[in-house]
Amino acid sequence: MSNFNSADIAAFKDVWVFCEQREGKLMPTDFELISKGRDLANELGVNLCGLLLGGEGIESAAKELGGYGADKVIVCESPLLATYTTDGYAKVICDVIEDLKPEAFLIGATNIGRDLGPRLAARLHTGLCADCTHLDIDVPKYKDFLRESSTLAPAAIDSIKEDDRNLKMTRPAFGGHLMATIICPRFRPAMATVRPGVMKKAAFDQAKADACEIIKPVVSLTEADMQTEVVEVVKAAKKLVDLIGADVVVSVGRGISKDVDGGIKLAEELAEVLGGVVGSSRACVDAGWITADHQVGQTGKTVHPKVYVALGISGAIQHKAGMQDSECIIAVNKNENAPIFEVADYGIVGDLFKVVPELIESIKAAKAAQ
Repeated sequence: MSNFNSADIAAFKDVWVFCEQREGKLMPTDFELISKGRDLANELGVNLCGLLLGGEGIESAAKELGGYGADKVIVCESPLLATYTTDGYAKVICDVIEDLKPEAFLIGATNIGRDLGPRLAARLHTGLCADCTHLDIDVPKYKDFLRESSTLAPAAIDSIKEDDRNLKMTRPAFGGHLMATIICPRFRPAMATVRPGVMKKAAFDQAKADACEIIKPVVSLTEADMQTEVVEVVKAAKKLVDLIGADVVVSVGRGISKDVDGGIKLAEELAEVLGGVVGSSRACVDAGWITADHQVGQTGKTVHPKVYVALGISGAIQHKAGMQDSECIIAVNKNENAPIFEVADYGIVGDLFKVVPELIESIKAAKAAQ
């Protein structure tokens, strides 16, 4: 730490992404963050580096990261890194950051990332913005984001200085009722944990994968550095809905209140004929009508399915932020002025309890005719 000064901003360069692996397999969040990191690195005019830790042989997974945009992948191999431990990973990552000094460091807001990020930020004496849903550096792009997704006055947006090159990290605040954009102007690296599913994965490019440079620093890690020992890894299976990976999501909102069980059953039937899964708004989760793993929105999951069907969802800004990038949005609501229709490709004004059964029968008939 003697030659490391997090306040010496001029000494820091490049965008890094922590690439999580489990049992040698890269996680989907890695590709999302590498894709977004590529955009940020381009805006800054610097390199994008993946940081991959693991046991012996983990280097074989590194080239794939190049296919999504990484210029370099820093691979730290050690038998003590095969399974995640806070102490081991924090020491190795801090050693590498202190040596190479990235200006921005992105981590997936997974169970591991949420444990690792605060420890790194504390050791490096820098800031961390947790659970981000949007990242920007380029000010014009950030202003466009504010115009589309905020209620700030145009004059306030226009007053933002164009030469601000800080990483702008946006996250939900106050239970999702507000969006806060946070910068770290005095220390580096600027660190963010990013919610899985909010960044779009780029297309894989084999030429970029082949050109990706692999860097293997010397890893200084002994058992004496570890305060914990992983004796056994036990996997427990729990059935959870996979909203992020689904091509079709059928979500229910407060509009099912007159017959909650019937409304959820209709959503399940529609999701079944469409080959999708059931989601919900926060109102349904807060009311105890459906479990939290179904929630879509700023305080739930961000989804980008091919088809998103909103049943009885008014379309509060918190919910729209979690689904507005879906390829096709179909909304059913009795209120013709519901905000959900602002982002819908197809809108049906009507009672979902009458509309959905007709939709289901029409889809079944269309399938039978094929």
